[in-house]
Amino acid sequence: MQEEVFDTGAHFHGNADEVPDMTDEYAKMNRTLRSAHVEDQMLDYLLRNCKPGDKLPSEFSLAEQFHTSRSTIREVMKSLAAQGLVEIRHGSGTYVISTSASAPDPLHLSGHKDKYRLALELFDVRLMLEPEISAMAAELRSDRQAAELRRYCDETEALYLQGDDHTDKDIEFHTCIARCSGNTVVQALIPVIQSAISTFCNVTQRKLMNETIQTHRWITNAIENKDPIGARCAMTAHLAFNRDMIQKMIRARKEP
Repeated sequence: MQEEVFDTGAHFHGNADEVPDMTDEYAKMNRTLRSAHVEDQMLDYLLRNCKPGDKLPSEFSLAEQFHTSRSTIREVMKSLAAQGLVEIRHGSGTYVISTSASAPDPLHLSGHKDKYRLALELFDVRLMLEPEISAMAAELRSDRQAAELRRYCDETEALYLQGDDHTDKDIEFHTCIARCSGNTVVQALIPVIQSAISTFCNVTQRKLMNETIQTHRWITNAIENKDPIGARCAMTAHLAFNRDMIQKMIRARKEP
């Protein structure tokens, strides 16, 4: 089996089949920006016009109301459901269950106007913390924790490949790494990681599937193998891919 090689510049060597296909990157980015814009409008609509228990108009009606496609409305509803704002009842419709996101917001960042800038700043903080947390986890994890991390890695990948929302499982994956460190202060920082993952997934509509799957595997392998340097480099690579996507989205929004 070919060895996977890391370097601190986040350049990778390995099987060419593992290199992410970036051909459709800008097309995906434009779709993501449209979805994010519609989601902002929908959140404002929920806050102004709805109360828990209300049934939302049909997908067709919402598409007409917000001047977008039905597929965009479906993506927005999935995101709102992941935030605990609506419930999609197949065969019945979509219902409002809250008009304030039920996802934890311990950093009080939910009112931040520019979600893209917020996602970037959260990644800057994660880059300060998570590579070293991963190195600690590789040194100190127990066999039980390594098995738990592998399970979260596999479950996140399965959800991604099925096209289902993987956000909660992704949060569990990174939370498990923090617990593997055995450091109580690190575990107290878990809300920072959780807020960052949730914000990123909501902004990007869960793109970067290939990169996420591959780097999650690298992180898991390194922690399993008690390889702190490999774990540090793998986490740096994971965060660098995501941060680069956010920067591209911010630049795209500024273009005329």
